This record gives sequence, structure tokens and C-alpha cells, in this order.
Amino acid sequence: MRLFLRFLFELALVLFLVDPANAQALKVGFYKNSCPYAETIVRKTVASYFSQDPTVSGPLLRLHFHDCFVRGCDGSVLLNSTKTNLAEKDAMPNQSLDGLYVIDAAKEALEKACPGIVSCADIVALAARDAVSLVPLKLFFCSRIACFHVLGLVILTEIVLALVQATRSVGKGSWMASSNLWEVPTGRRDGLVSMASEALANLPSPYAEITQLKASFAAKGLSAKDLAILSGIECVRKGSSWMVNKIRFLFFFFLSGAHAIGNSHCYSFERRLYNFTGKGDADPTLDPNYAIKLRSQCKPGDETTTVEIVPGSSTTFDTKYYKLVVRRRGLFHSDEALLRDKETRDYVYSRLDSPNSSFFFDFGVSMVKMGQIGVLTGKAGEIRKQCALVNS
Repeated sequence: MRLFLRFLFELALVLFLVDPANAQALKVGFYKNSCPYAETIVRKTVASYFSQDPTVSGPLLRLHFHDCFVRGCDGSVLLNSTKTNLAEKDAMPNQSLDGLYVIDAAKEALEKACPGIVSCADIVALAARDAVSLVPLKLFFCSRIACFHVLGLVILTEIVLALVQATRSVGKGSWMASSNLWEVPTGRRDGLVSMASEALANLPSPYAEITQLKASFAAKGLSAKDLAILSGIECVRKGSSWMVNKIRFLFFFFLSGAHAIGNSHCYSFERRLYNFTGKGDADPTLDPNYAIKLRSQCKPGDETTTVEIVPGSSTTFDTKYYKLVVRRRGLFHSDEALLRDKETRDYVYSRLDSPNSSFFFDFGVSMVKMGQIGVLTGKAGEIRKQCALVNS
């Protein structure tokens, strides 16, 4: 119960501190009267694709990150380029984005049920939450006597039940509270502008140092703790492949605990293996034995192969990622950077002996906080009819 009350307190604090004017316009259950089945429609759409391919969760989570870090959470990442403008989705960091078809499918269903009501920006935020909530959770509770490993969405302890029930039912047709890991305040409107240059300027590099990462997050109203919780998602679906014109140094958005699920292309960390300083060397902060293993999977110039960010755990949501970081087996240089700052390092080490449930709680709070960045509300922006196009 104390965890539940803490969640409510921190959620209220987030709504007050992050862009107060806009945050107060967002609320859980925004569509309760105007489109009571909105969240159910999004959830069912995500669930239908997840049932066919569980690895779609990572891309939907990443899509939300990339949207919020450029112009705020306004759905601008979904807009197509035009003859006179190169949009965000065509910027280098976004050329491997996936899962947009899930958003389009949800939007089509919502337009049939409630025309012109639910924004694409809200669909992205809801789909990210639902994608993670559908992923099997791994929960560890250890003592000197025993350690119980629970795989799946079966909650066996009061503390975890309190965490999951922090999400309540909002209006008729909503999903049961126990099916969501965090509440999503809704009421966002869609932006009218999308520029590739802004994606390049706002999305941190996987090779960024800790001072750069902290500055990037601080500019969005996020703390060093948020960085440690949400750092690091360059996830793609297994078996997928993109030819990105042999780009060797791509900028990707990373939020850290989000590395709990997903896969990555070899080219996104190739420099760490083969040419870290431009002298044909490997990144000295990467565990040498792990580097050997990665080189056996990823050859120079490999643009198609993907590897699990957390080996053996790419489709479950847990805290194994932090154990890898401590062992210097994080896939990206930005993972290792978390150990170079006291606040982020302390959080990484705090995850080693803590139950995963406390991480799920922290993750939900930080996701709500991130979802408030630069939102458009009231009469700002519009409600797009199609997520890839501004209304004519």
C-alpha cells in the first residue's frame, strides 16, 4: 500500500513540476466521455500485433522516446516528409524506427469509433505503455533462505500487486487496472511541424559521455535518475533489416532501463568493436571477452544482423541490463557512461539487489514524466485524421 501511495504522490509531483500549464491539461481518463473505448481500442490493437510478434514492444517504446525528445510528445515523428521538407522520420536517427503500422492501425480503428477525437500523440504514448505491459515481467525476491523467480504477468506478492494496481480503470470499456504498469495522462494534441534537422539536434548519440547525456536530459526536464532509469533503447525486431547507406555513426535515442527489452543492429555499436578512436581499436571500457563474442556475431560493415541487448532476455522486462552495465557488458558506450556519474552509478548498483518490482515502479514514474515533455493541449495543434499527414 505504501508503494501505491508513493506512486500517486510522485505522479502528482510530476504533473506539477513538468510544464505545469500543459501537464494540468492532461489527465488520466481524458477520453472517458468523448471516446470511452479509446484506451481499449489501442490496447487491443497493440495486443493483436504483439501476439504475432512479441518483439514489436521495443520499437513502440522507442517510438515514444523519439517523439518526445524532439518538439515534445506531439506525434511529429509520425509525419511524412514533403517536397519542401525532410521530416523527423527520415532523419538518420529515425531511419530504423519501426512499429508505425501499429499506430496507424490503432488510429484507423479510433477514427471509426470516435472520429476526430483521439490524437496520434496520445496513441503513441498509450501504445508504448501497452507494449511494455504485455511483455512478460521477471520478478526476483531473494533472501538468505530462498530466491523465487516468477516469469509472466502473474503477480504473487502484495507489493507488486500494489504497483500494478496503481493503474486504475478509466471509464467503461477500459482494461482492468492490473493489466497496465503505469497510468498514461492523456489529452495531447498533434503538432503541425516535423523537421529532420531537429531530430539530429535533439537525439543523444550512443557514444555520448555522461555529461552530454545529463545535459540532454536536463534540457527536457528529466533528472539524472530518469537518465539511469530510462537510458538506452536501440531496439529492433528480430529478423528485421535496414540498409542505411552504410552509415557508421548513427545517433539514436537512449532511455537506460528501457534496455530491459529489445535488440540492436550491429552497426549501432560497431565502432566500439573495431574502430573506437579511429585507430582500429576497441573501446577499452567494454569487457574484452564480451567484445570477442560480439565480434563473432558482428563483422565489419554488417548492416543486417541484430543481437539481443540483454542476452536471453530480449522479450522480457527485468533488470538484468544493470547487471551487464556493472560487468561492463552494456552494448553501447552510453551504457558504460552511467558508471561515471555518482547519481547514475548509485542507481545502477541499487538495482543489483533490489526486487524488479521497485524498478517497474521507477520506470512507470519516469515514463509519465517523459510523456509530459512539450505537450500541446487545448486549442494548440490539431487532431490528425491520419497520423502521417497534417489535416488539409
